[in-house]
Amino acid sequence: MSSNQNIQTDEQFRDNIATVDKSGKRIWIYPKKPSGKFTKYRTWLSYVFLLILFGLPFMKINGEPLVLFNIIERNFIIFGLHFVPQDFYLFAIAMLILLVFIILFTVVFGRLFCGWICPQTIFMELVYRRIEYAIDGDYNAQKRLDAAPWTSDKVIKRLSKHVIFYGIAVLISNTFLAYIIGMDQVIQIIREPVSLHAGGFAAMIIFSFIFYIVFARLREQVCTTICPYGRLQGVMLDNKSLVVAYDFVRGEPRGKIQKSKLVQQPALAGDASEEYINSAQNKLGDCIDCKLCIHVCPTGIDIRNGTQLECVNCTACMDACDEVMEKVSRPKGLIRLDSIEGIEKGDRKIFNTRTIAYSVVLFVLIGVEALLFSLRSDVEVLLLRTGGLLSQEQADGTISNLYNYQLINKTNDSLIIEFKLLQPDTGIFEIVGGAKPSVNKNSKSEGAAFIKIPKNNLESGKNKILVGVYSEGKLITKVKTTFFGPIK
Repeated sequence: MSSNQNIQTDEQFRDNIATVDKSGKRIWIYPKKPSGKFTKYRTWLSYVFLLILFGLPFMKINGEPLVLFNIIERNFIIFGLHFVPQDFYLFAIAMLILLVFIILFTVVFGRLFCGWICPQTIFMELVYRRIEYAIDGDYNAQKRLDAAPWTSDKVIKRLSKHVIFYGIAVLISNTFLAYIIGMDQVIQIIREPVSLHAGGFAAMIIFSFIFYIVFARLREQVCTTICPYGRLQGVMLDNKSLVVAYDFVRGEPRGKIQKSKLVQQPALAGDASEEYINSAQNKLGDCIDCKLCIHVCPTGIDIRNGTQLECVNCTACMDACDEVMEKVSRPKGLIRLDSIEGIEKGDRKIFNTRTIAYSVVLFVLIGVEALLFSLRSDVEVLLLRTGGLLSQEQADGTISNLYNYQLINKTNDSLIIEFKLLQPDTGIFEIVGGAKPSVNKNSKSEGAAFIKIPKNNLESGKNKILVGVYSEGKLITKVKTTFFGPIK
């Protein structure tokens, strides 16, 4: 590719990915160790992410995990708030918010999430890859080591590297398991005999092996071929989206700096010499075709070909290019975060009709979620008439119906519950057994009760009634149900 026209029209590179050859065989990627401003920022961000990821399972509020996603027991805790299956509608709306946010973020900033926040990239590039650099050396040393015969040095390096890889995979799997069953349960499985926790131990082994395979063998294949988000990128990006992009207007036609030819020319004094050097180089763009942007790429692509699905926007090529531009005394930013329109026209408009529409939908969903959260009660109450039983007339002239109730306590405190009939307010709510029902923290309680209403306050057949649920004299929630009066 030697011109802007070729950059725009030559799409042959899209016929295959950089990690697979024409015969379908895997091409192993040896990325050069990146360095620079953006790598430093990404490293510090990864430290924050890892601290949060490994720290959250240990954090508790009132003896309960700060975050828990126990699908098996249907117990979910998010920042101290307990959620039960009845709260699934909140989860569904939260998933819609996440989906719309991902779409909006991708439309505006491309696949920046993949390179900076995604756990796959953080563990691969900033944990596993660094261990590999420390043991095997940089990319050229890794190539030589792979091609070298098996010696004691190579065996020691390979064995030590993969033992560490698997050890980290065990740590990751235990951490993710802690998000499901809680850190206390994970520690208990580790400390006690395997025979007492065969299922939990098997889960640890399986998940550890999966994580090991992902980071030791699959690597960038997860991003380029497996991850569905990467596949969706192609339909979400447009010419206005900010992506890691090569400035082909400024960089083409690319070519090496030919210092030898300049030296052979007659020496000129002062500004005349500089003018000659500039004119001698003005037929070439700023790209000197050093290929460092390719060498540092963790997915093996050439960013100069244009936006590609394999690009995770890790910005390693930006650091490599900026370093070269600085050495050859040319402006930085030949590879930068920009849009196609920004490169071609110098016009960067983040807000357009599409982004505004997504933003409106996102804020509406957030508003709905906030409203539903404010209406969410601390105690979930289910009150239903006992099936198969008719209403009964009592000696005092009241009509009684038998009900079954279920109380789900979402708080971290044990509660004593009291029921009161609100509509009509002349009835009596009588618990079978007489004692007020109690429900422990984060658990449920069940029982039966009679509701008695004066006959003259009822209509024939089905009546709608409203029951108030109280704790320590405070109204927690209201429950609507039906009451059957005598057939007239």
